[in-house]
Amino acid sequence: MPADLTYTVRRSDRARSVRVRVEHDGEVTVTLPRRARDREAAAAVRELRPWIDRRVADAAAARAAIPREPGTVPYLGGSLRLVEQPGRTRAHRRGDLLLVPAADPDQRAAIERWFRRAARAEVLPRLDAAAAAIGRPYTRLTIRDQRTRWGSCSATGAIAINWRLLLGPEEVLDYVIWHEACHLAVMDHSQRFWALLARHLPGYEQPRAWLRRSAPALAL
Repeated sequence: MPADLTYTVRRSDRARSVRVRVEHDGEVTVTLPRRARDREAAAAVRELRPWIDRRVADAAAARAAIPREPGTVPYLGGSLRLVEQPGRTRAHRRGDLLLVPAADPDQRAAIERWFRRAARAEVLPRLDAAAAAIGRPYTRLTIRDQRTRWGSCSATGAIAINWRLLLGPEEVLDYVIWHEACHLAVMDHSQRFWALLARHLPGYEQPRAWLRRSAPALAL
């Protein structure tokens, strides 16, 4: 096993095969079934090394797309500085500061809950405006937490938006909102759909390309 690649081995009672995952921060994790031998992890990493190297490089490029100073979290193209307060259980924004609990894991959980609340406040008026412009109502807005899916629109008009979009540029959030709002009128990705999106959001190609390229960076 090459010495320049480190990885973490985890065991799972639910795993039926060896799984290799490259996290957004470039960490490589190998999940083994409970009774698998340790050498199976090394064998999997050797076999998948070219893919792992590509994913690690992609993760590094994605992180570079959202520069982060220590003690801050990104927010729609800017950043909020974390201020730890002992005894606090709920994150609260005060200008460019985000007041958070002092201890992990309470801090991380509180920050994620705050982002969910902030996402609803950011998305709701934008979605209302987009649906009104398109002339099609939506039935419900749900804020979700997914790793790779950024939005969805059901046949009943229920729209879901991923709170992690707040970690990226504002225009990327707008793109996803308009994308899903356009599905209220056109459910597929036909030429008619893209023409509708271009009419309401000229230049959508740029934030779309950013999201495809830098999505791994959208994680705390």
